[in-house]
Amino acid sequence: MRAGSDTIERRPARLDPYWLLVLPLVVLLVGLFVYPILQVLWISVTDPSFGFENYRRLFTSGSIHRMLWTTFRVCAVTTVLSMLGGYVVAYAMINVSKGHRMWMLLFILVPFWVSVLVRAFSWLMLLHDGGIANTVMIDWGLIAEPLHMVRNELGVIIGMVHFMVPYAALPLYANMSGIDTSYVDAARGLGAGPFESFWRIFLPLSLPGVAGAGILVFILTLGFFVTPAILGGGKTAMIAEYVSVQILNLARWGVASMLAVVLLVAVFLLLAIMGRFINLREMFGAR
Repeated sequence: MRAGSDTIERRPARLDPYWLLVLPLVVLLVGLFVYPILQVLWISVTDPSFGFENYRRLFTSGSIHRMLWTTFRVCAVTTVLSMLGGYVVAYAMINVSKGHRMWMLLFILVPFWVSVLVRAFSWLMLLHDGGIANTVMIDWGLIAEPLHMVRNELGVIIGMVHFMVPYAALPLYANMSGIDTSYVDAARGLGAGPFESFWRIFLPLSLPGVAGAGILVFILTLGFFVTPAILGGGKTAMIAEYVSVQILNLARWGVASMLAVVLLVAVFLLLAIMGRFINLREMFGAR
């Protein structure tokens, strides 16, 4: 501001040079992500004719209703079971020595190096009527005849839980590592037992991590395709497999695009709603 003047001299805004480093990535993101999404949205309202007929099917089609209910039910059960297993693993990791923690982390990371297709076929070999699991239980006298554990919803849930436990354990471990254990020690010093200290002190402090890991697991399970297709045997159709059938078998691109848009919108809405109640930066241990 100049002396004796009531006006402020404004300098023209300059583009931050750091944006030039990000610009190529933004262009790539728009070209490979935003444009295809817009194209899918366009197909959903133009195939087979312009209008919202495909979206009306979302409210009138019984097969779509059954598929959506199956998807939600399987994803919810998978999320709960994966969170239980991941919480136990993460809690164990923060309470063991550094050497044991490294081994546990290695065993968590190993499944990431194995193809989901290989894992799905491995579970198929283990769980089918003549597989290892049924053979062992029959030989031990636990069951009289084979249990049907694949080509149904049970097999899909088993395979998906096996896949998702590491995705639950790692965010939970990151969150638990940032918890100040002096609060637990103080509770123990005041006479609280191990379970009471965990239930009243540690568990509430870990709830942001539980919410974050739960969101991550649920969102990832919504798009599962290979595991339900192999272990479900076509009898447990989830949204990704249903979209594949609409495109490859029935050539109904409009219905498939509509379901893809609905899935994308549901994911963004879920993140937006949770973001109003939970600090998304702290969900995975960020401080």
